[in-house]
Formats: sequence, C-alpha cells, structure tokens
Amino acid sequence: QVQLVESGGGLVQPGGSLRLSCAASGLIFSNYAMSWYRQAPGKERELVVSIKRSGGSTDLADSVKGRFTISRDNAKKTVYLQMDSLKPEDTAVYYCKARNMVLNSREYWGQGTQVTVSS
Repeated sequence: QVQLVESGGGLVQPGGSLRLSCAASGLIFSNYAMSWYRQAPGKERELVVSIKRSGGSTDLADSVKGRFTISRDNAKKTVYLQMDSLKPEDTAVYYCKARNMVLNSREYWGQGTQVTVSS
C-alpha cells in the first residue's frame, strides 16, 4: 500500500520560512519523480515544483522562483520543499505527488499539509 505523508506545515509570518517533508512508503522511491502542488481557497491546484528521480528540479513555478527549493533523499524516501521569504499569497494546502517514471506512469497523492502565511 502506497502512502505519501506530508508534514511541516503551519502558521508563519510573512518573510518567514518553512520546510515541508513528504515521506513515502510502499513504493520504490527512486523510480518516482516527485512534485509539490498547492491549492489555495477557491483556486485550482497548481504545480509548484518537481524533482527528477536523480535529483534535478524542474517545472518551478514563476511565483516561487528564488524562494522555494525542492530536494530529495532517496535513502529516506523523502522529498522536501524549503520555502523561504514566504508571502501571504503562498497560503494554501500543499500536496506531494509521486509519479512512476519506470513502469506505468501511475501517480499517488498525499493528503496535504496546510501552510498559512499571515501576520
């Protein structure tokens, strides 16, 4: 049974930082490209950034360039999202997604973690 569990969300003041984690189980983590998405109230879910199996990041949204960094630890089966210089418009539920890049392109989603940027 595949599980993706996000953690690290919370309330932070503008200009602050958070580090999200997404721990995977039940899959061969190194076979999966990983992505972070977010969904703000009343808006569609949007892609924030992806990371390849080997670790190179891709698809970084313009709105987070220079502020967010994705990384992964294949030994720990975990992907991270370092978020710096947070803005109120970054407020959203953040989701991680795993996509199988070896066999069948199957995708799995986590349950999400809330990030609120407010003074």
